[in-house]
Amino acid sequence: MSKIAFLYPGQGAQTVGMGKDFYEQSALAKSAYEESAKILDMDIQSICFEENDLLNRTDYTQAALVTTCLAMTREIEAQGLKPDMTAGLSLGEYCAIVTAGGMSYEDAVKTIWKRGCLMHNAVPDGSGGMAAVLGLSGDQVKAVTDGVENVSVANYNCPGQIVITGKKDAIEAVTPALKEAGAKRVLPLNVSGPFHSPFLKEAGEELYETLEKVDWKPLSIPYVTNVNAEVITDISKTKDLLRAQVSSSVMWEQSIRRMIAEGVDIFVEIGPGKTLSGFMRKIDRSVNMFKIGSMEEMHTVVEKIKELTGC
Repeated sequence: MSKIAFLYPGQGAQTVGMGKDFYEQSALAKSAYEESAKILDMDIQSICFEENDLLNRTDYTQAALVTTCLAMTREIEAQGLKPDMTAGLSLGEYCAIVTAGGMSYEDAVKTIWKRGCLMHNAVPDGSGGMAAVLGLSGDQVKAVTDGVENVSVANYNCPGQIVITGKKDAIEAVTPALKEAGAKRVLPLNVSGPFHSPFLKEAGEELYETLEKVDWKPLSIPYVTNVNAEVITDISKTKDLLRAQVSSSVMWEQSIRRMIAEGVDIFVEIGPGKTLSGFMRKIDRSVNMFKIGSMEEMHTVVEKIKELTGC
């Protein structure tokens, strides 16, 4: 019997206009945007739907992306498509937890705003950064970076794409060694800080104060955590994992392989962009991978999955 997993993207997937058709055509999705606007006391609709300078600023990005992905999820589930398991890349893990029943929408929006603010202010602008290393395995990248101060692995995305993080000068210094080890390219990413590095440890500790105030609820389905690719069924573990997640590596490839081992054979990426679908092509092409970023895609995917599962 097929198992379905919902996957949620992280920062970098945001695009102007994301979720607008859901907002206009779905009362359930519209209610999510309106709730976020009220909770945060901001015009989240304009930030998501109109050209502006805030959408790509970490604090606003995180609130906008979580709102959009969960707004879409409300309508998707109303169409009868429900997951057996969830996972999200970095920021997307909060969407995974809400969908799995462990956290209310309101608590997620409040917490993610705090997370975004802490990450935005964690290090002086321009001093930290991240870079994608193409063509090497995670072990190969780690073997090079382990000997270099102020740089570490941020994301194990998929075979041949590993992200490093740390001080900008350290990333520049280690780049020749990565190329000598066989990296095809080392591409600096357009981010405002060294996310998922030890430099964010203090931000994680401050975030924990907010996480302790969350009204955690028993999970209705399991989710897979970034920190160690563990299948989480006990919500009591979640706040410690989310504290650690801010400064630890994102084990995305490992998370996907764990879900496949648990019997998941249908994956649905929910939100703007197609980053996670791209990773899946390099992780395992044998599973069914779908993407929903628009109402049109939702209707198509729901029908295709009904045909696959006979439901």
